[in-house]
Amino acid sequence: MKIITVCGSLKFKDEMMKITEKMELQENCMISVIYPTNENKDYYTDEQADILDKMHKEKIKMSDAILVVNVGGYIGSSTRSEIEFAKSLNKEIIYYTDLVKEN
Repeated sequence: MKIITVCGSLKFKDEMMKITEKMELQENCMISVIYPTNENKDYYTDEQADILDKMHKEKIKMSDAILVVNVGGYIGSSTRSEIEFAKSLNKEIIYYTDLVKEN
């Protein structure tokens, strides 16, 4: 069993939910992102956005690996910083596009 934190752009929310479920059913403990309860991009204040970013990095610290949901190879700047953070902690990096190729 691995503890894996899901990372990626929320524009891929549906893919994130599907792959998180699939990975959990393969006996991985999945730590998901926080899905905003409001579709407005500016819903969070800067302070709240900073808190969410900090908490997501804490999730990465607790994990054995991160799962990067990179549909079509897309990786935004926020996700890129999460990948670099995970690498700095010697965490395994799993890419969604690699998992899709395997199936």
